[in-house]
Amino acid sequence: MNIEAAAQEPILARHSEGGVVTLRLNRPGQFNALSEGLLAALQAEIDQLSRDAGVRCVVLESSGRAFCAGHDLREMRGQPSLDYYRDLFRKCSAVMQGLQALPVPVIAKVHGIATAAGCQLVASCDLAVAADTARFAVSGINVGLFCSTPAVALSRNVSAKRAFEMLVTARFIDAAQARDWGLINDAVPESQLDQRVGALVDDIVAKSPTAIRYGKRMFYKQRQMALADAYDYAGDVMARNMMEADACEGIDAFLQKRQPRWQS
Repeated sequence: MNIEAAAQEPILARHSEGGVVTLRLNRPGQFNALSEGLLAALQAEIDQLSRDAGVRCVVLESSGRAFCAGHDLREMRGQPSLDYYRDLFRKCSAVMQGLQALPVPVIAKVHGIATAAGCQLVASCDLAVAADTARFAVSGINVGLFCSTPAVALSRNVSAKRAFEMLVTARFIDAAQARDWGLINDAVPESQLDQRVGALVDDIVAKSPTAIRYGKRMFYKQRQMALADAYDYAGDVMARNMMEADACEGIDAFLQKRQPRWQS
């Protein structure tokens, strides 16, 4: 996309079709750095999406040459106060947690670089597909700032030793490493990125929206529980899911060898 044309658009562009909402970070001249304005726009969209029962899936993408270069360092240096920095990182953390709290899957569609809070953004999405030319790093240490909040999301995607190595060296990993380490689901040629994400979206949208909403909430909540508690909780969720019309329809369709007709 032409950078000058993109500059005339909102810093967060939104497109909705068939229950699929695409949010596009649109600060290409700043490598889609997470300014206060962009964080506020993301939070507003998350708040709206959380209340929209018609949404089935969210795709997070970006304009220009990069997915996201992290926080806007120039903006940060312009307001050197502890209260400001605490508030900024609180707002960013709320966005990251908000993506995970959405009741539908969120897919990061990554090209170029995803660094620092940009890497955190990828790690905070439920699924991620990247161009095979994409690169990832948590590079704050290069400017004397340990990427503490990105470490939270990163260490919940990759192993502790992998995460700590990235955090203390700031070394980039390529898309193949990111896939092998568990940061992303797949790495494909850039020419196939749209197709791969589209296929993933189609698979999700074809499933019962009720079951997906039950499942996403359960998946993250049980990860914080002891094993026995997780099974108790998951069993209750599954029983409640079985009482939904979609579960009855889905099982009947399977037994009758036909396609299900989801009611929700």
